[in-house]
Amino acid sequence: MPARRIADEPAFILHRYDWSESSLILEAFTRHHGRVALVAKGAKKPTSNFRPVLLPLQPLRVSYTVGAENAEIHTLKGAEWVGGHVMPTGDALLAGTYLNELLLRLVARDDAHAALFDAYAGVVRVLAGEHGTDRVDVLEPVLRAFELLLLREIGLLPALDVQTSTLAPLVPAARYVLVPEAGLREARDDDRAGLPGADWAALAAALGATAQQPYTAVLRAAAPQAAALKAQLRTLLTYHCGSPPLRTRQLMIALQKL
Repeated sequence: MPARRIADEPAFILHRYDWSESSLILEAFTRHHGRVALVAKGAKKPTSNFRPVLLPLQPLRVSYTVGAENAEIHTLKGAEWVGGHVMPTGDALLAGTYLNELLLRLVARDDAHAALFDAYAGVVRVLAGEHGTDRVDVLEPVLRAFELLLLREIGLLPALDVQTSTLAPLVPAARYVLVPEAGLREARDDDRAGLPGADWAALAAALGATAQQPYTAVLRAAAPQAAALKAQLRTLLTYHCGSPPLRTRQLMIALQKL
C-alpha cells in the first residue's frame, strides 16, 4: 500500500524525545487526526529547519506521511509555525505542560477530537498572555473548563444533571460531589467538597450547548465554581490516568511547599 500524505494539518507538539543522535520522536495533537506519533529525521542537526519550530504550546501546520496501515509512527515531512503568540512563562507554562500531560495520558492515538483541539488552542492563547494576564484567578477557570471538556470528549464524565446511581434529578439547593466510580452523588457530612445541584445543572447545560464555541459556554459556567471544582476534577482525572502519578501535578505540589 503506497504511503498516504497528510498535508497542512493544524497541530501542537505535546512531547518530544530523542530517537537517535540526530532525530526526534514527537507526540503531536492534530485537529483532524487526533494524537499522532511522528519521527522528525535530522531535527537535532544545527542546520535542520525543524529545530526552531518543534516546540510545545506553539501552533503549527505539519505535513507527514502515513506508511503501513498498522504503523504507529509516521514520518514528519514539514512543519511551519503559524505564529500569533509567544511561549507561555511561569505558572502559565506549568499549566500548559499539565494539559499536555493530560492529553498524552487520556487521549488515544488516531482518535480525532476537533472540538477539544479548538478548546486547547484557545487555552494556549490565554496561557501565552493573549488576554493580558497569567494570574491564578484567570488560569483556574480556564483549566477547569478544559478538564470538563476533556473528560466529556473521551467519555469519562458522567451526566451532571442527575445522580449517577439512581438517575434521580438533582435538587437545586442540595449539594452533590463528583467521585471516581460512583459519579455524581449527594454530598455526605464528611464530604469537604461539593456543589449545589443548580450549579451542576448549569455545567451540564453548558456542556450540552450546540454553539460553535462550546468551550466559552463551559468557561462561563465553571468560572464561579472553579475553586470548588478543582479537587473533584483532579481526583477524577488522577483516577483515570492511573499510575504513575502525573509528573506536573507532583511538581506543582513540590513548588507549593517551597
